[in-house]
Amino acid sequence: MKITADNGKRSGATQGNDPNQLSERTRVDAKRTAAASFASLQEIVIAARRNLSRPLWDTLSGGSDSETTLRRNRLALDGLALRQRVLMNVSNIDTSTTLLGKKLPIPVFIAPVGNFLQLADPQGVVAVARGATAYGTEVFVSTAAKPGIEEAAGAVDARMIFQLYVRSDRKWIEDILDRAKAAGYRALCVTVDRAYYSRRERDLISRLPVREGGDPKFQASLTWDDMVWMKSRMGVPLILKGIATAEDARLAVEYGADVVYVSNHGGRQLDHAQASIEVLPEVVAAVDGRAEVLVDGAISRGTDVIKAIALGARAVGLGKLQGWALAAAGEAGIVRMLELIEVEIRTSLGLMGVTSLAQLNPTWVRPAQPVGPGSMTSAYPIFQEQRFA
Repeated sequence: MKITADNGKRSGATQGNDPNQLSERTRVDAKRTAAASFASLQEIVIAARRNLSRPLWDTLSGGSDSETTLRRNRLALDGLALRQRVLMNVSNIDTSTTLLGKKLPIPVFIAPVGNFLQLADPQGVVAVARGATAYGTEVFVSTAAKPGIEEAAGAVDARMIFQLYVRSDRKWIEDILDRAKAAGYRALCVTVDRAYYSRRERDLISRLPVREGGDPKFQASLTWDDMVWMKSRMGVPLILKGIATAEDARLAVEYGADVVYVSNHGGRQLDHAQASIEVLPEVVAAVDGRAEVLVDGAISRGTDVIKAIALGARAVGLGKLQGWALAAAGEAGIVRMLELIEVEIRTSLGLMGVTSLAQLNPTWVRPAQPVGPGSMTSAYPIFQEQRFA
């Protein structure tokens, strides 16, 4: 989908006379114009930083405690080099993949992000769902996303994936799974790496109230048997998000997971954990083709996507980059971000001499020395040169 500025034409005799509608239309037009002007992902991140207060930037972009896991996510990606072949016919490149039978134009999906979204844009998850669906990719909708799971589902003509945080007892779980199924969600993603809510010190210092409600003991008490029950209750494919070892990957498959999702919550849960891209190969080996494998964690560039696919992932999730795109230009920013990721993927594959994702395997990457310190934005050197208050 190509982003263009809205020409402002609307039907209805009274629409043009409503100041509130005019104001909203002006905001939407401004976001579309801004999105259409972005020529690089760096411009999106720069715009997001300018649009967000420091506390909101920190709650999206930071990690837990010392932020070691967050930085390892980036450094581990930077510690992989891509191999290049030449004199290959790369005039046509297929960047598509599938996720649970759904064809995606690129191996990228929208990872579940919680209540930050409505802080970045008044439409919150609705704007994200509309933008990503218009582009044609998959969307994970979080329990915590505002304005709500029904509102997100009702805003698009596509079946999405529901991500669950457990906030109360089994009756509460039954109710929300039934709601998600009634709203048309096609799969259930249970986040399993949040038995305890981590200490995210940027949020603690800024005093930003970002934690969701509910009793945390219910999330902390989840077991493998609960996963079996949840899958049976909702009657859709099961995705387990937050798998970080081969041992748990094998258990996930044994307990019925259709998708094993490698994640460390973007460095926002266990501090001093391994990077997601480091864990990916052992998980792929443990799954051994019995389930699809997804990954997220500091994915900031098309080259990051290629590295993950080469190491065995079916597709990769965008979390922070999704939030930055939303903050930069709302729904239109989401579309433009995905377009630019596609350009980067296609360009890099062509320069590598690769014409299809199916050709990628671990031989296409090699260990390499990172060229600088890893950070939440180190993939964007122009952004790093900026000075923000």
